[in-house]
Amino acid sequence: MALSLTFTRETDQVLFAGNSYVKEVILNRPQKLNCLNYEMIRQITRNLTSFENDSSVKLVILKANGKAFCAGGDVKSVVASALIAVMGGGAGLSMNTIFRVVTEKTVFAMPEASIGLYPDVGASYFLSRLPGYFGLTGAQLNGAEMVACGLATHFVPSKENGKERGAKKWIADALNYMHSSSPTSLKIFLRSVREGREQNIEQCLCREYDVTTHLISLESDFFEGARAKLFDKDNNPVWKPSKLELVSKEMVDQFFKEIDDEDCEPLQLPHRSKIQSKL
Repeated sequence: MALSLTFTRETDQVLFAGNSYVKEVILNRPQKLNCLNYEMIRQITRNLTSFENDSSVKLVILKANGKAFCAGGDVKSVVASALIAVMGGGAGLSMNTIFRVVTEKTVFAMPEASIGLYPDVGASYFLSRLPGYFGLTGAQLNGAEMVACGLATHFVPSKENGKERGAKKWIADALNYMHSSSPTSLKIFLRSVREGREQNIEQCLCREYDVTTHLISLESDFFEGARAKLFDKDNNPVWKPSKLELVSKEMVDQFFKEIDDEDCEPLQLPHRSKIQSKL
């Protein structure tokens, strides 16, 4: 089944600046916490491809206007109203850079399972390199924690120091998140991150593309999660199955099958000749 997309065109959602050697890509949708939509992705892809093929370009800087770098994909126009900093698709956008600069105000999270999806955009690659199963918790990391676990490369303090959360609260938040999330989504990501530990970024992205296509094509928890979190906003999704022990291996397997639909366009990844050896 082909997925239909509709979107409203906005102007200057992504700004491009710089000189012959250094280019800047600036997300410019601060009122939506720089949520990525289809048109923004098209603009970014087109310009990054041009930069890649320009031998004079030595550095590309990704930045954003407003208080958030990117709060993920624009599932609905108001989806990011309560999110901050780097989440979901914003994480995928930033993780494939060589330098990732954070402050004590930075917040990083991959909370997709709470709406019946699962962490994709390369998450099974960069999260599988961390100890444990961070993607299952939906927990938030601050800037210092991102540097400590390797998700960020540089820490630059801002003028105000944020408060650190205690370990007990972190654990409680993680458990509450998992209890409220889709059991199917949690099991999908558990398998995805385990496979990602043995794969390169291209293999991870291709696998995630297939899984996500199945999630939005088959009967899945995504539609119920979107209803409860984004549309009706009752925050009371009815997951099917409702418990982890009811999600069988066969149920998870169906999301990892190769796409066999002539209406579904295969994922086409660009050749990254300049930075391939550095990732």
